Amino acid sequence: MVQCGLDYTRCRWILPLLLGIAIIFGLIALAGEGWLESETMPRQHQASLWRSCTKLNGEPEWQCNSLMRYAWGRAAAATFLIGFIILVICFVLAIIAFAINTLLFSFVRGLGGLLFVAALFSIFCLIIYPVKFTQEIDMEGVNMFSWAYGFAWTTAIMEIGLGFFFCCLPGYEDEILGNVKPRYFYTSS
Repeated sequence: MVQCGLDYTRCRWILPLLLGIAIIFGLIALAGEGWLESETMPRQHQASLWRSCTKLNGEPEWQCNSLMRYAWGRAAAATFLIGFIILVICFVLAIIAFAINTLLFSFVRGLGGLLFVAALFSIFCLIIYPVKFTQEIDMEGVNMFSWAYGFAWTTAIMEIGLGFFFCCLPGYEDEILGNVKPRYFYTSS
């Protein structure tokens, strides 16, 4: 007899796990050096959320300037940090909500709303940064968005997706709490 069903009580830790992965991606984006890169024959240019570095091919060391001296640099860093802090708060609240056996569904939709706010702040940063960077800092050659910028977008997309899941989750409260008999896809007669 094969019983394949959805047992929500075993799957309730998936959303906090995905929030934890989004936090890891956000940390990689915050610490990453490769948000924007360009390379022409005489010089290389690499920028992170915090600074912009240039290096001539013959030089061994990078010459770096802080992006925090620009108003747009501070705004981009602040909006991404605010979104990241909200994401961490949602992670802690999700762990608390799912650790209690009765599951506090009264604020699970609120977590979804907070995740949408975090995504909004992250997207603000991800739009401000490349637009203002390319307008105010001269990078010769072709500008390429690199791996850390991609991790920042992945964090924002995960915040949006998880926001939808957290908003839809209270509709399945009885299944998650185990008050309903699981439905099986296959039953033998």
